[in-house]
Amino acid sequence: MRVLVTGHAGFIGSHVVAALREHGHEPVGYDVREDPAADVRDPAAVAKALTGVDAVCHQAAMVGLGNGFADAAEYVSRNDLGTAVLLAAMAETGVERLVLAGSMVVYGEGRYECARHGVVRPGPRAVADLDAGRFEPPCPVCGAALSPGLVGEDAPTDPRNVYATTKLAQEHLAAAWARSAGATAVSLRYHNVYGPGMPRDTPYAGVASFFRSALARGEAPRVFEDGRQRRDFVHVRDVAAANVAALTADRPYGTLTAYNAGSG
Repeated sequence: MRVLVTGHAGFIGSHVVAALREHGHEPVGYDVREDPAADVRDPAAVAKALTGVDAVCHQAAMVGLGNGFADAAEYVSRNDLGTAVLLAAMAETGVERLVLAGSMVVYGEGRYECARHGVVRPGPRAVADLDAGRFEPPCPVCGAALSPGLVGEDAPTDPRNVYATTKLAQEHLAAAWARSAGATAVSLRYHNVYGPGMPRDTPYAGVASFFRSALARGEAPRVFEDGRQRRDFVHVRDVAAANVAALTADRPYGTLTAYNAGSG
């Protein structure tokens, strides 16, 4: 299979390329970091890159927490406009298989359950609670303590910053394309990816590298709040393997399917 990999020069994209080669596929790289003309927002450049391609693995994106709104237009341009241009070109050229780099940030908060009220969705934590050392969110109905759990793909989406919103919009665009073009799409909702080549300033798995560096210096890792935060860390090679599996598996056409890509 000949696969266009957008963002192939990035941390995850480079491992996807290696995994595709290991499985006998032919990856075609497309990354503005190596070629300024390789912009997913350029319809002519994207159409040219799709020539002879059987599938697309869309890794290119502007990443980050996106806490404020100053960069909102840039996030939407790179992530959503770029995805729309790519999908339009795929529809025009007849490329019918897509794997999208999704993100667990589309869920917002994790899963919480109250003994009285079942599964609930707590709102933002109050500053007064944080100042008092109450770091766990209470039940929004009765204020009781909650039990955290695993987030399944059927959990409601609730993006809480600009970046998260653009990642969910990418999924909606891909779903609309799949229905319109009779194509098939998978969104792999990455959890915190770590491994060789991980950027030092990544907002996702940075804690792993920070802890390792501190231990190597003989220092105690710096822990915030009460240290009971839980995050799912998944190795980048497992994420790359998930991309290959999603590209090659038999899937229904006309739909988008989302999978969590984490360690569990």
